[in-house]
Amino acid sequence: MSAAKKPHIAIIGLGYVGLPLAIEFAKQYQVLGFDINETRINELSKNEDITKEADLNALQGVLGKGLALSAEIESLKDCNVFIVTVPTPIDEFKAPDLRPLLGATKMIAPFLSKGDIVIYESTVYPGCTEEDCVPVLEKYSGLKYNEDFYCGYSPERINPGDKVNTLTKIMKVTSGSTPEVADWIDALYSSIITAGTHKAPSIKVAEASKAIENAQRDVNISFVNELALIFDKMEIDTSDVIAAAGTKWNFLKYKPGLVGGHCIGVDPYYLAHKSNALGYSPQVILSGRIVNENMGIFVASKVIKMLIAKGSMIKDQKALILGVAFKENCPDIRNTKVVDIYKELRQYGMDVDVYDPWAIASEVKEEYGITLEETLEDIDYKAIIIAVAHDEFLNLNYAKYKERGAIIFDTKSFIDRRFADARL
Repeated sequence: MSAAKKPHIAIIGLGYVGLPLAIEFAKQYQVLGFDINETRINELSKNEDITKEADLNALQGVLGKGLALSAEIESLKDCNVFIVTVPTPIDEFKAPDLRPLLGATKMIAPFLSKGDIVIYESTVYPGCTEEDCVPVLEKYSGLKYNEDFYCGYSPERINPGDKVNTLTKIMKVTSGSTPEVADWIDALYSSIITAGTHKAPSIKVAEASKAIENAQRDVNISFVNELALIFDKMEIDTSDVIAAAGTKWNFLKYKPGLVGGHCIGVDPYYLAHKSNALGYSPQVILSGRIVNENMGIFVASKVIKMLIAKGSMIKDQKALILGVAFKENCPDIRNTKVVDIYKELRQYGMDVDVYDPWAIASEVKEEYGITLEETLEDIDYKAIIIAVAHDEFLNLNYAKYKERGAIIFDTKSFIDRRFADARL
């Protein structure tokens, strides 16, 4: 196996997960950072990162040394460890979309040699690596699993926008397809993860650990989101209730809000998919998803009701949404639920502007068909929705907008409450 060889690592996919991984491994090993997006490779080669996740000084330090970058498939031929970090989204029916994962698997399979190891970091349902990916590797490599090549799974734990809990500072779960390979993979990650590793007893356990990490958060957030819906009818502030309840030592202070992104809003569907396939229909997981999926519609509807109560016209009136990224202080727009607010307000006939200094305008346009405002214009908006808690939004002149009659909905309980007509 590759344990006897000097690792030459290929990182497949250089996004939020793959790039930091490639940089860290390249400090100690020969690494090929591979991505099918040539533009991405060209930008990284110039020490530019649109995701804003990479330590650019560290990237510059390994480029052309431990780290080579390529979009050419043939560049994979000299590698013996393949780490797959491609996206695993859901489709329009909320079912797992394994096309990127299986496409990457099919791509690397012909380059496998005897003793090579394939490690998956992409989020999947338990069993996916060995039930879905391994047959593809065998078919297109002509090699036999656990005889000629081996596999592992080590779930990614990247938190976009977090500059404190970075890759090396978060404990890493590892696993392998044989005890010896599991040890080898664990040692490989231990060489870069200063926080340490946890070796799971099987690949399936490691896969399941990732799935429940985010399903647990999703369910907890859905609980406080449901409370927000209830307390709205009672005309009390959810944040005040949570602050009071939080005085007890064992109360978990989750906050209500929009649940988007590449993990929390997606992973529970992977777990539910596998559960349904095995004959059990999950109740708690999917009920939490239903609550969280409808929060954007609630926010938009609440704004409309407040405008009507104020005697304001709705059709063709100007509204402003502050933020479109799925979380604060990062450009990541994957599965953002801010779009639900935008679409709902548009359906009511409002003219909606969206401003986000972090998001990449071309990506927002391509993914959602929304043209971002380049600057925050001095316009008399009828409604302003603070959807994302970017630092840039903290000290805007909300008093001015209020004086001009704007209704302000703070979905993040972010700004001075004197200026917010409603909060989640």
